[in-house]
Amino acid sequence: IKDWKTRLSYFLQNSSNSNKRKSKKAGKHRNYFRPSPEEAQLWSEAFDELLANKYGLAAFRAFLKSEFCEENIEFWLACEDFKKTKSPQKLTSKAKKIYNDFIEKEAPKEINIDFQTKNMIAQNIQEATHTCFSAAQKRVYSLMENNSYPRFLESEFYQELCKKTPVTRAAQGT
Repeated sequence: IKDWKTRLSYFLQNSSNSNKRKSKKAGKHRNYFRPSPEEAQLWSEAFDELLANKYGLAAFRAFLKSEFCEENIEFWLACEDFKKTKSPQKLTSKAKKIYNDFIEKEAPKEINIDFQTKNMIAQNIQEATHTCFSAAQKRVYSLMENNSYPRFLESEFYQELCKKTPVTRAAQGT
C-alpha cells in the first residue's frame, strides 16, 4: 500500500499543478484530498464515475501502472484531449503523435488492438478528423471497463479507500 500511496501522490501532484494555477486566479486554493469512503464507493457503481473523479482517475492510473498497462488510460486520455482540439493543424499533429506513441508497430506505449483497426487509423490520420481514433478508443475503454476496472475494485488499495476510519478522541480534538 505504501507504493500505491507514493504513486497516487505523484499523479495527484502532477494533475493538480495546472488546476492550482487556474484556481488561484479565481481566488481559491484547491487541494485534492483523499475521498471519503462514500465518495470512493461511488466509483464502484460505474466506470465513468471513477474516470470523472480526479482522485479516482489518479488512483486508477496508479493501479494500471502497477499492472504494467498504463498505456490504456494514457491512450484514452490522449483521445479525449484530441477530440477537444479545434485547430485543423493541431488535429493533424496530435493525430500523428497519438499514432506514433500508441498505434504503430513497436510504438513506445503500443496498445493492444486488432490489425484492421490499426489499418483503419493509419488511413484516417492522413486527413485527421475528431473520430479517427473512435473505434480504438472504444475498444480500449471496453478492455479497461471489463478487465482492469473489476480488478481495481478488488484491489487492496481501493478497499482501503472505502473503509470508514474510526473516529478517535485525538481526531475529535479532545
